[in-house]
Amino acid sequence: MELQMFHLVILGEQELGQPQMQALCFLLRLNKNDFISSDAMSKLRQKNPSAVRHPEEIKGVEGYEMDLLVSYEHAYLFSPHVQAQCKDARDAIYIRDKDLKLLARSLSRDYTTLLGATKSLAIQRVTPCSNTTDLWRPCACHYDGCIMWYPCGLKYCKGKDSTGKTVNYRCGIKTCSKCRRFEYQARRRELCMWELPGLG
Repeated sequence: MELQMFHLVILGEQELGQPQMQALCFLLRLNKNDFISSDAMSKLRQKNPSAVRHPEEIKGVEGYEMDLLVSYEHAYLFSPHVQAQCKDARDAIYIRDKDLKLLARSLSRDYTTLLGATKSLAIQRVTPCSNTTDLWRPCACHYDGCIMWYPCGLKYCKGKDSTGKTVNYRCGIKTCSKCRRFEYQARRRELCMWELPGLG
């Protein structure tokens, strides 16, 4: 199993009393079917590379309940890249337990050891940030991270070979957009101000 990291930097609104910026890191299992291989891309040329592109397929919003908080000091156990990519999100690195189990198997590591490098978050039992009045209280938050345009498949066109037989051949790249809704536990309500009544 391979991991993909979503490193989100959120700029605060000072007039609302939000921190100047905060970073979040979400570790997810990589579904290779969502992307095309770099080898396939290297063999295809893009016409009009300066043109503004629009996705051909909108994949909608997929939800993820991030139920484990990763210890930054032990993040190297998950991938050698996590600490470098998430150094500004030391207290906000999340992973799902179901992905952790798959990761343990793929790395031939003990699941209990990897679990020991995390803290369990009972998101379902934590008050939603929109219903919390205490600015310093942990609460359940959500944030949408969207990739508005990315290569997600190959296009195939029909043509005829030298004998006149109809054949399919690769003729381009299919593009998509996709949003991911991350549900996680914020350390305190002021780190999830967009969830306040009237602002979410």
